[in-house]
Amino acid sequence: QVQLVESGGGLVQAGGSLRLSCLASRTIFSINPMAWYRQPPGKQRELVASMSGGSTNYADSVKGRFTISRDNAKNTVYLQMNSLKPEDTAVYYCNAVYGFRPYWGQGTQVTVSS
Repeated sequence: QVQLVESGGGLVQAGGSLRLSCLASRTIFSINPMAWYRQPPGKQRELVASMSGGSTNYADSVKGRFTISRDNAKNTVYLQMNSLKPEDTAVYYCNAVYGFRPYWGQGTQVTVSS
């Protein structure tokens, strides 16, 4: 079992940056994939970025602006978000697949003002 706790969300102006963190309750060295999803108001949850081993994958809407990374020593996955746009406003969720089961954090709100 894995508990995930996100942090780092907040209110930012368009063009600004935020870094989200996802702290796992166990070592993430063997947890693959790990990912960030988001759910905009009134919309379905969507994949933002994922990483498995040395490979990363990004939604077209965030390519070149967002970067997913991990620090195995800190059991933490990050999402660096630059050049934020109002359409990036959403609740962002950390996701991990462990033992063939998906685990989710509670989410962190990101609001981008125009």
